[in-house]
Amino acid sequence: MGFCTVINCIDGRTQLPVIHHLQQRFGVEHVDLVTEAGPNLILCEQENETTVQSILSRVRISIEHHASVAVAVAGHHGCAGNPSTPEEQLLHIQKATEFLTRELAGMEVVGLWVDEEWQVHEVPSRGSAPGW
Repeated sequence: MGFCTVINCIDGRTQLPVIHHLQQRFGVEHVDLVTEAGPNLILCEQENETTVQSILSRVRISIEHHASVAVAVAGHHGCAGNPSTPEEQLLHIQKATEFLTRELAGMEVVGLWVDEEWQVHEVPSRGSAPGW
């Protein structure tokens, strides 16, 4: 048993692939969901302070009350909340991951990309090329 947390899009097509990926990746049974439309863009830009703080508050509840072992932020192909190109979205995920790493000191934070076939890929840090 155990928990991790994902900040994911509200798009229902992404939920199960991301949950299954994180269960395997971190060896947890439960994945707490924090959902917003286009959360990678929201956390990348950090323009809407109210929404950013709401996301962080919900993530901290998961960490503090469920002992979440890691946090992921996801973006996906065909996102209505972030209708950017895949290349732009990957940059948004990387910047969002960097922001969360600063905000959640000591917590492992990973970025995820869900492609057009609903396959989940871990996004490397900036400066590294995707391995898929």
